[in-house]
Amino acid sequence: MTATVSTPTANVPRFLEGIQYLSENVPEWESYGKTPVIAPGETAITDLQQPAAAYQTLLYADALRYLTLQVTASKASGHPGGFASQAEAYAALVLLGHKNFVTEVGHHAPGFYSAMFLDRSLEAMGIETVQQLRDRFREQHGLLGHLSGQIPGLLAPAGPLGQGQHFAMAGALLHRDRLFPCTIGDGGLGEPYVISSISHFHTAYPDITNFLPVLVWNGYSQEHHSMVSTRSNTQMVDFWRGNGFDEVILVDAKDFDDQNQAGDYVDSTAFSFAKRLEFTQAVLVAADKAARLAMGGKLTVLILKQLKGAGVHARGSKSHNLYGHHTLEHPEIVSALQARALPVAAWQLVRTNCERAGGGPAHQVAVTESILPLPDLGQLPLEEYPSGGEAKVATTAMGRLVAYVGQQDPRYLVTNADGNEASGIANINQALKIIHPTVDPLYNQQPQGQVYEPLSEDACAGLAASLALFGSRSLWCSYESFAINGLPIWQTVTQAMAELRRPTPATVTLFTAGALEQGRNGWTHQRPEIEAYFAAMMRNGNVFPLFPPDANSIQVCYEWALGQKNKGVVITASKSPLPIRTTLEQTRQALTEGAIVLQESTGRSQIVLAVVGDLVLQPVLAAASQLEAQGYGVRVVSVVNPRRLYRPRDVAWELCAEPDGQFLDDSGFERLFSGDVLLGITGGASGMLEPLMLRSRANRDTIAWQRGETTATPTELMGLNGISADKIWQRALDLLA
Repeated sequence: MTATVSTPTANVPRFLEGIQYLSENVPEWESYGKTPVIAPGETAITDLQQPAAAYQTLLYADALRYLTLQVTASKASGHPGGFASQAEAYAALVLLGHKNFVTEVGHHAPGFYSAMFLDRSLEAMGIETVQQLRDRFREQHGLLGHLSGQIPGLLAPAGPLGQGQHFAMAGALLHRDRLFPCTIGDGGLGEPYVISSISHFHTAYPDITNFLPVLVWNGYSQEHHSMVSTRSNTQMVDFWRGNGFDEVILVDAKDFDDQNQAGDYVDSTAFSFAKRLEFTQAVLVAADKAARLAMGGKLTVLILKQLKGAGVHARGSKSHNLYGHHTLEHPEIVSALQARALPVAAWQLVRTNCERAGGGPAHQVAVTESILPLPDLGQLPLEEYPSGGEAKVATTAMGRLVAYVGQQDPRYLVTNADGNEASGIANINQALKIIHPTVDPLYNQQPQGQVYEPLSEDACAGLAASLALFGSRSLWCSYESFAINGLPIWQTVTQAMAELRRPTPATVTLFTAGALEQGRNGWTHQRPEIEAYFAAMMRNGNVFPLFPPDANSIQVCYEWALGQKNKGVVITASKSPLPIRTTLEQTRQALTEGAIVLQESTGRSQIVLAVVGDLVLQPVLAAASQLEAQGYGVRVVSVVNPRRLYRPRDVAWELCAEPDGQFLDDSGFERLFSGDVLLGITGGASGMLEPLMLRSRANRDTIAWQRGETTATPTELMGLNGISADKIWQRALDLLA
């Protein structure tokens, strides 16, 4: 579009205050711009063939490009190029009424913020003008550089690549009557998670296709050509078909190019206006067809092939990121903004269409803008086992409760990478059934079930955490050794929950088969370093690792987790039969205070043995007996909820949307941990003991996991890591000395 461009005067509408440039006219305005293409009372374009449909979609796409570039240039920071290359696809889907949009491309954030500004969603956070949009971009309590959980109208966070499809699939599973488009960058397509997670989901739920991957095929990733840039159109279509997609709809901008642009990827904003309209019409029709197919039971992908940076300050990877010199005065920025400038009337038209699309601003109509009603679980059937009685498998005790929850809540989903039976929770599979197209009672599998078992931990964590973020109950089960492969999205979701504008069920995990149980499997199955990850995350304020010492305790831990909101709750337990050491009430106390005294004696000095874990209690209690035999007083303390043992100033709890400021006070800490010496012991990472080491004034030390090795027994493996009765006993005496 070419038109006379001017700096705005004081007479612009309030929402345009702060806009850098306005044009005086756009081509064909009198013919196609007078009346909004979405009529009052309508929620979408109803007649795609009317010329005004493509025309006003094009205006919206250019408005998105303009705002994306101006808001990033106002801070000389951010990512305009990727979103610009798919602006027509986004604009088309929104004007077709689809506002439950997610993305795996965090770099598209400024484009999404621009869209939320145009449909007035950002007014819910006090952003009513372009100037306020500029001021609060990439600022605290504003518009983060990547999508987060606090922005009105945006369904899900986006940061690491290869995650957004999980949110789209979770939304589709919970809301069968809505479409969940998900933009995927061709850089992100290189992540293995995207296609593999969709493939498993489609096998498990072949009838749920109301999510729509939208491939942004622009030829470039962040700093170079994308790895799929050399594929032909036929090869790209074959790729998606080969991965189970029924319909692959591709629109290639090059087919409409009348400017003889070089290369396979071209910029539609360089076309003549007539060809721009023709291209936009093709995108609009393709988006409508893709949406209808996806809603109609066909696994569908929409691909828009257009050069990265189309319509902004640069092209290719050079358009990806702005640097310090890319201010609003930089010639490239000025030129691009002036080329995309619209007149006041066009801005008002775009805004009206955006408000009406989908039935209102996204912050009012998106599925995550309200609390999802959940079935009442009633009273959980806890079973209290007698102390000193038969040894019990803690995970099995929890599995019985998980089965009950699934029977009360049909939407409840358990995810596991094909290892429930090996983790002592076969009772979950028996009660809730593994989702599989092959019916086989021997393996507890059938097409309708509530146990989702991909082999990818990313797919397990991704769907479970996304369901929790969208308001549903879920449980991610994993071997402790392999859970690290699913943690990036779990961390993304828990961080988003910390800032979410509504309460949602905690995302709960159960990690089993700990390192100490995996002697014969060797170091490949001995990776408790994951606990250091959670130890660091405890300082976020909403992450609670729990370490129940027995089968009674784990039931209460799970009961507590089910009642939490906006938290990440990690339950770690052994799959071995272990003695019952606590009552249900003791764990309720431990969840409040952080720990519980298991046994205590008096003697000539007081030795405190503070223990994280269950199996590791065996050598600790043996060491306590040896010390008591020599006349020492020993207090054995089971640390169940270490987050409670920090000082309030150690944790960012006040920043959480659902703040939990409960910490054990100094007198309570002294009651549990005061003594002549304090020895913290864990079969995992020493970071879990940090709260004790920070607060205790006694001589203190830690015994913790060091490294994996192949051994015949857990006892031998613990000994290799310095976790034996003799070494604990000796370390305690060394501290006394």
